[in-house]
Amino acid sequence: MKQQGYHKRAARRTLALAVAGASMVGLSSVAQAQQTLNIVSWGGAYSMSQEKAYHEPWSEKTGDEIVNIDRSANALAGLRAQSQAGNVTWDLVDMLPADAMIACAEGLVEPLDHDELLAEAPDGTPASEDFVEGALGECFVASIVYSNIVAFNSEMFPEDNQPSTIEDVFDLENYPGQRALMRRPINNLEWALIADGVDRDDVYDMLETEEGIQRAFAKLDTIKDNVIWWEEGAQPPQLLADKEVAFASAYNGRIFDAMVTEDQPFEIIWDAQVFELDGWVVPTGKLDKVRDYLYFATDTQRLADQAQYISYGPARMSSSDMVSTHAEAGIDMMPHMPTYEPNFATAIQKDDEFWADYSDELSQRFDAWLAQ
Repeated sequence: MKQQGYHKRAARRTLALAVAGASMVGLSSVAQAQQTLNIVSWGGAYSMSQEKAYHEPWSEKTGDEIVNIDRSANALAGLRAQSQAGNVTWDLVDMLPADAMIACAEGLVEPLDHDELLAEAPDGTPASEDFVEGALGECFVASIVYSNIVAFNSEMFPEDNQPSTIEDVFDLENYPGQRALMRRPINNLEWALIADGVDRDDVYDMLETEEGIQRAFAKLDTIKDNVIWWEEGAQPPQLLADKEVAFASAYNGRIFDAMVTEDQPFEIIWDAQVFELDGWVVPTGKLDKVRDYLYFATDTQRLADQAQYISYGPARMSSSDMVSTHAEAGIDMMPHMPTYEPNFATAIQKDDEFWADYSDELSQRFDAWLAQ
């Protein structure tokens, strides 16, 4: 992928460099600076993968206590509220790029000098040249590539009539049953247009027009009475497992975890997956506190380690060749990655700039549509 260019790498190294290569017996100076880090993330299988890959190794090295806070679904609102109250208690926040752009513009999070703050690749490549395209923003550093997909419970359809396309999700006649969709316009508007015949390359151009917006809502109208709207990432796999719905939009890692660790009869529809990046922002005033942890948690080894626990691709190119098998189940992780070639054939890259510009407006229209 095309690499991003940023600032020249600073000569100095932070404490994290010493921590990353130190043995347990050489950490007395670090131990003296033990602290509690309040880290906000998404919960569920994703937070578990972070605990295994980042948090536990960091705590073992430094003695720091990490408090997990499952608030990323409302992270932007939370940062706004804490900032207005003058009491920011979050130290590091896992956030989507579009929300990170907004938070950055509002001064809620710190600008980041990537080549100063982040580790080089093992071969010496600067961080700014090692992350995939779009992974590094003014106030943002990605850790994973993940996907918004629709999954289904295979037991709810005959073996000779299993759904396979996004159009099938909107086909109540041939694929009856309730659907579970996230209660927000993102992804739903894109999928509605594709199911209505719009080419995936034209989706965002169409959504910039009143005609396109109305067309998307009209397509959603066709299944509205058969939709359960979810707000937390744990809900879709549970709704599918309980057979309350036949289809559910979800984060691909949540469905993977249910399939592998719970042996659920789920299948992912990779058609029209909306893939995007996810990663870290640092609340204003917190950079000195989390500098060393951020260096550690975004290095090549840690991002590769995370891919042993969840089917999200690492955002560093130097990590990709290190992805192998699931740490517990032992299965090959590559076919479960959003970026695996057969899965990626009809993928749509979420347009973060579009959603940063239009999120508030389209969210208001979406809520008004739901209330009709």
